[in-house]
Amino acid sequence: MKVLTFAAVAVLAVLAVLAAGCSSKDDGTEVAMGSGQKDVAVVGELGGKGTAAQISYQPGGGVSGTLPGITVVGSGTARAVPDVADWSFGVQSDAETASAALKAAAQATRQIIGALREQGIAKEDLRTEQVSLYPRTTDDGRAVIGYSASSTVHATVRDLGKAGSIVDAAVKAGANQIYGPSLRVSDNRAQYRVAIEAALDDARARAQALAAKAGVTLGAPVAIVESGGGGTPGPVYDRAMSEAGGGQVPIEPGVDEIAATLMVTYAIS
Repeated sequence: MKVLTFAAVAVLAVLAVLAAGCSSKDDGTEVAMGSGQKDVAVVGELGGKGTAAQISYQPGGGVSGTLPGITVVGSGTARAVPDVADWSFGVQSDAETASAALKAAAQATRQIIGALREQGIAKEDLRTEQVSLYPRTTDDGRAVIGYSASSTVHATVRDLGKAGSIVDAAVKAGANQIYGPSLRVSDNRAQYRVAIEAALDDARARAQALAAKAGVTLGAPVAIVESGGGGTPGPVYDRAMSEAGGGQVPIEPGVDEIAATLMVTYAIS
């Protein structure tokens, strides 16, 4: 009996404490972290006397979390003298039959290749670009009166001082279609690095001007996108021009510009 009396007294004491807490009339403010929300605090008054306000913090200070910045495009160039010329030497042969036209074109092509090799062009710098055959018809297109075959050889000339004599040798060997030169720098990596540095300097200067105008402080680059540039094709020569020149065709390499373009985004504060 004493044990049961003691247990009953303990239960009544606990209930009394709970009742005292529930009957408290003091108003208070509760601050709690919102469930499932990172870095979000919910602040409000109990008893329905106030409206709950949600205050959130997002990295970067913006709704999307992106950092503010200035994006500009900078360009730079470096100059280099071309040391390689690409040429295309072609021949067209006409005959009454397709096989005869192809045979004549093949023979003339072999002669052109032989002349180029004699001028010092390496075998690996020669390649066949195209071989074509098509019928020749009457004006009304109803009858075939023959065939035309053509063949073109591409040659890389690495000694520009011999370019004129090489063209003349190809013409004497039978080339009646000449295209080029396409002048280029054989290795432009060093010049391209210079152009990249100039493009980055240009981008920085543009960004600084914008930052000063906007009244912000320019920071370090946070993104860089690279795109390069190239040279322009050279003029086209034909056999009539070579024959009219009365000698070797003069080749002036000029100066090639190696271009680089960068899109750079700078942080600002």
